Amino acid sequence: MKTMLSIMSLFAFAAAAEAQTMPVDGRFEPVELPYAENALEPIISAETVGLHYGKHLSAYAATLNRLIEGTDFADRSLEEIVATSDGAVFNNAGQTLNHNLYFTQFSPDGGGEPQGALRKAIDGAWGSFDRFKKDFVDAGASLFGSGWVWLAADKDGDLTIVKEPNGGNPVARGLTPLLGFDVWEHAYYLDYNNRRADHLNALWRIVDWNEVEKRYDNLNQ
Repeated sequence: MKTMLSIMSLFAFAAAAEAQTMPVDGRFEPVELPYAENALEPIISAETVGLHYGKHLSAYAATLNRLIEGTDFADRSLEEIVATSDGAVFNNAGQTLNHNLYFTQFSPDGGGEPQGALRKAIDGAWGSFDRFKKDFVDAGASLFGSGWVWLAADKDGDLTIVKEPNGGNPVARGLTPLLGFDVWEHAYYLDYNNRRADHLNALWRIVDWNEVEKRYDNLNQ
């Protein structure tokens, strides 16, 4: 079971997130894809988006719905479920939340660098945006097996890089996820084969920093 800190710290994020976090009629659905499946090419191919979003995310959401039907989790947000569950419920809730955040943080018009309060926090924590990017990619490339690398914030807005195995999400640590790169092979193998670091480095070109900044700016709302 997760700590009370995790449970208390997730509510601001749940209220502010763009991705669907509450079930509708007792069911979770994948967040609506905000661009065409081929819009992120050549960074992520249409085939990868079709499989990753259309198959993997859909399967996580469907499995979660089956597992929580008739339980105390049925009316809770994804964040609450991730913060308070374990086993199969945790894995499928985590992956549903993870992928909802993942697919809404990209844009065919993305790239560049963050601005505003988020940029100030990144520079304060890492000294420069370039150093942050290097440390973030190194963390993702070095994660053994499948999982995620996250930029996350605590309740005071301080930033950290979190490596999560499998379907883990910083919510379970009492942190707010801002940016997550998926290092499961299904996220990149069709496009990059086993070159995980190349995949991670390429993703900077499609990050929608407006969305990530919004997640950071909404921390205390």
